[in-house]
Amino acid sequence: MGGMRILFVTWAWPSHLYAMVPVAWACRAAGHDVLVASQPELTGTILGTGLPAAPVGGDVDAAAVFREIALPPPATERRPAPGGPRVLGLLTTLAEAMTDDLVELGRNWRADLIVFEPTAFAGPLAAAALGVPAVRHLYGTDLLSAAGRFLPDALGPLCEKLGIAAVDPFGAATLDPCPPGLQVPVGSRRLPVRYVPYNGPGLLPAPPPATPPGRPLVCVTWGTTLSRLDPGLFLAGQAARAIGGLDVDVLLAVTPAQRGLLGPLPAGTRVAESAPLHLLAPGCDLVVAHGGAGTLLTALAHGLPQVLVPRLPDHVRHSARLGEAGAGVVLPAEEAAPEAIRDAVAGVLASPGHRDAAERLRREMHGQPAPAGVVPELELIAAGGTPS
Repeated sequence: MGGMRILFVTWAWPSHLYAMVPVAWACRAAGHDVLVASQPELTGTILGTGLPAAPVGGDVDAAAVFREIALPPPATERRPAPGGPRVLGLLTTLAEAMTDDLVELGRNWRADLIVFEPTAFAGPLAAAALGVPAVRHLYGTDLLSAAGRFLPDALGPLCEKLGIAAVDPFGAATLDPCPPGLQVPVGSRRLPVRYVPYNGPGLLPAPPPATPPGRPLVCVTWGTTLSRLDPGLFLAGQAARAIGGLDVDVLLAVTPAQRGLLGPLPAGTRVAESAPLHLLAPGCDLVVAHGGAGTLLTALAHGLPQVLVPRLPDHVRHSARLGEAGAGVVLPAEEAAPEAIRDAVAGVLASPGHRDAAERLRREMHGQPAPAGVVPELELIAAGGTPS
């Protein structure tokens, strides 16, 4: 078909954007016009991907909500509502902040299709108001598929405001970069797509010094979310110290701002700043991390088992699936003492079963269509057809 106008939608959280970048670029390479809409806070990050940006709505302090969930309240304060209801409340607030401007943008830009990450409800709401199809793009396991029964009530007031009867929060189809062995039931027709790691812009690190043959290399990384919420939640330095006494080499992947949070490190520990994980993973044997979807899938794309210490609700659920798939060990945050991390790393390195499971998931990922291969499905949906 002729060139489409495809509007990609996310709220202002970089990792949700990064998951969609390979498909967005595949659409551009196929000759379609692409525009990424998000809150003003994310504009610079979008432009850093090389994609055009359109700011919509106002910024919302999402980090404050996640901070409340991640940090236990003082003993003298009443415990707030559980994380699930608070996150759903945040997501509806974000949708409310973005939807009016997104509808206006979609109408003026003449969008043919909206592709949205699963927590950006402004995407399907705007698509319904404009009368164009919407497609979800997952960034990890389908966290919202089990919450479907709660979404109509949560989104009802916004539907009423827009003058639409209802909205399908799962879209006409779901682009899914997760391997089947990791994924949970998906909320709409699944369109598998190969996971192509995009962990943000960065530099290729200098070649590492020679290491003794057969000595494992363990990469420790803690993403960008937790240090943004509270420095005390950034456990990369503690994890590196915990495994420093093992017969392994340790590589820390951090941002420049995180370097000062590491504390003293064991002798011989290498620190890579501003190096995306997908550039470091090929030489590694194991990843120790926080359970974020981007880190988890990037490690699996290289067949690496993992030791995960999740804290936020989405990290907990992504990590649980990895553990159930046998590709690593999950330590609840409250049980992640240094000895527990050390023992988990030693146990995973000594167990070929974890690597075999990670390799099995890697093969599943690489068996899914490349981003270019799903563009015809998006063209079909935009034309009013049913994806295969």
